[in-house]
Amino acid sequence: MKLGLHLYDFHWPGGAGQIGSTLAQIAHTAEACGFDRISVIDHVWQSHYVGGAEREVLASYATLAFLAAHTSRMKLLALATASPYWQPILLAKTVTTLDILSGGRAWLGIGAGDYEEEARGSGLPFPPLKERYERLEEMLQICLRMWQGASGSEHPYEGKHYQIGRPLNVPQSLTRPHPPILIAGSGEQRTLPLVARYADACNLSFSPQIPKKLEVLRQHCEAEGRDYHTIEKTCAYAFDVGEDGSKVNELIERLRELAALGIETVLGVVPHVYRIKPLEVIGREVIPAVADL
Repeated sequence: MKLGLHLYDFHWPGGAGQIGSTLAQIAHTAEACGFDRISVIDHVWQSHYVGGAEREVLASYATLAFLAAHTSRMKLLALATASPYWQPILLAKTVTTLDILSGGRAWLGIGAGDYEEEARGSGLPFPPLKERYERLEEMLQICLRMWQGASGSEHPYEGKHYQIGRPLNVPQSLTRPHPPILIAGSGEQRTLPLVARYADACNLSFSPQIPKKLEVLRQHCEAEGRDYHTIEKTCAYAFDVGEDGSKVNELIERLRELAALGIETVLGVVPHVYRIKPLEVIGREVIPAVADL
């Protein structure tokens, strides 16, 4: 099992003036401790679950570029890019740029979006659910077309929602044939079919339903002629080791349970991550303990 660090809350001591230095220290420590990847949210408002719209949040791809400059090994992704907010050409170009500048470490993590109040309040697009999924699929198709060959495709893309006359991409991504694609969500009728069709990884909600969701994904893979085992199975979870490391064994046991359910990579939210010590405890005691799961 591989562990990643997921950053979603930037309400740290020192306020905005200290966010950059704190984030750099978090990134350096996470990489030194053996985390496989680092992910950030793609929002302009913070979630209701994390203090609401007035709480600090950073733009996803600018943050990932900063993280790329302060790391050398960890993979980088948004969990997950809110597809309604992006034009496909700009998204593909942004992920390509991140891949080039990071030395081939960018992923495209993407989903259909779920924060309607944020979108309405910010003047961002947020069409009905059916259309969001239609646009998400077209966006994936366009990104893959832009990552074709040495410079993208010369053939126009004509979709229901997007028309691209010349989907070029110069310079091309370092990761070939393209940066890995992770699609977030557990929906059996819309999300998991897209995973089977386009993705290199899924990101499921943590729940007892994980085995059922993976079985549905297996069925969709069979229908698409896709090897189920080529898709990395991930989920998010809280990496709470306690103030003094007293919850390490409890966390290791939870990760073993997730591995038994079929999860291969866990992206962890670390309480009080700015204190750094929890990362060091995870690196010293948790990552080695789950590496062979």
